[in-house]
Amino acid sequence: MINKWKRGFFLLLGLNALIVILLISLIFIPADENGKIHPGVPNNNSVSFEVTSNKDDLNRLINQYIKKEAGDSPVEYSVRLENEVELYGAIQFFSQELDLKLTFKPEALENGDLVLKQQSISLGSLHLPVSYVLKFIKENYKLPNGVDIQPNDKLIYVNMQQLKLKSDVKIKANRFDLIKDDIAFTILVPIE
Repeated sequence: MINKWKRGFFLLLGLNALIVILLISLIFIPADENGKIHPGVPNNNSVSFEVTSNKDDLNRLINQYIKKEAGDSPVEYSVRLENEVELYGAIQFFSQELDLKLTFKPEALENGDLVLKQQSISLGSLHLPVSYVLKFIKENYKLPNGVDIQPNDKLIYVNMQQLKLKSDVKIKANRFDLIKDDIAFTILVPIE
């Protein structure tokens, strides 16, 4: 007959041995690969942030950018975001200065670029052919890099990746709904 104390001792010894074996095996099993930091080359050389904005803030930013990038243009112009994109400028005609107003409907493309489809053009109170005015603007206004006027298609194509920004930051347009004031961009910041 086995003594109760002897049986309790071996039971407790076995339980302790089981716990030690379990702890040792948990220590040597590899950790979850998802949380593991892998040194080496990152798979992307930029970090992205989505930024939402409104028309008022974007108006200030756009016009500051135009002032800086196209400040030495022979013709002054400005952009105003309302329910459409409005471009205002002036054209010298003999000794008179004629007001120019163009309106565009913006559309954010899947690749992050922005297309401005021409809606209306007025020179004073005179309406002119769209392709003629866009061609005139393309030839006489200094536009920032990445802004391409296509007179025959009656649109302005804004290649957001080519816009020159500080620290090589790039921008992609996600949403550009002026009526709902729903404007969102992805900002790509280089990490190298």
